[in-house]
Amino acid sequence: MLRMLTSECQEVVRAAYSRAVPTHLLVAEDDRNHAEILRRYLESAGYRTTITHDGRAALEQFRRRRPDLVVLDVMMPELDGLTVCSVLRRESDVPVLMLTARTSEDDLLTGLDRGADDYLTKPYRPRELLARIHALLRRAAPAPDRFGPFAIDVARRAFTVHGRAVDCTPGEFAILTALMRQPERVFTRANLMEHTNGYGRDSTERTIDTHISNLRRKIEPNPRRPRYLVTVYSAGYKLIDPGPP
Repeated sequence: MLRMLTSECQEVVRAAYSRAVPTHLLVAEDDRNHAEILRRYLESAGYRTTITHDGRAALEQFRRRRPDLVVLDVMMPELDGLTVCSVLRRESDVPVLMLTARTSEDDLLTGLDRGADDYLTKPYRPRELLARIHALLRRAAPAPDRFGPFAIDVARRAFTVHGRAVDCTPGEFAILTALMRQPERVFTRANLMEHTNGYGRDSTERTIDTHISNLRRKIEPNPRRPRYLVTVYSAGYKLIDPGPP
């Protein structure tokens, strides 16, 4: 069964999904065998996954790790899934997917009333579980920041120019994030060094100049005559939108 799940998962990922960064899921399931199958299935789909087996442990792990999405079984020891969901909803807007063997409409409505974002009844197809998770994460993701021809999605670490994806190093992406959040602002090299802190021990003003030069090659029509990422003499750099050429 596990081999079948893994094979199906890989097929789904190739056919339908593309994630730029790993996403962390917390799964609370008291059936240990089923929980292990879920863990391997979700990890083979590219998700980082933390497993717990009771409601109290689920809350502890949530507060410690702050996952991107929580999958909750309704019937669990210590605290049931409905109680856990209520507590989560008071503390966070994290997406919650409920799993249950109960199939009545009242049970479904109770779960939604407690704050669940979606509800999947057992038995379910693993492919459907993956699709539900993907849909919840997509709805929960913040809209990309846009400026002129540029769009940046910090959560997915994605940057586009005129809809074309641009592959960036971590340092380059940190600079783009700062520039996109405050377009038209002049950033000194020291400002940008603060944003790239942690992406290299030897970060210097010369390193910033190298990042800027590399970014211009990636985003400018003519890197020797930059239109967007411009130099402000004796000050630094800023991102502008000069409009159509």
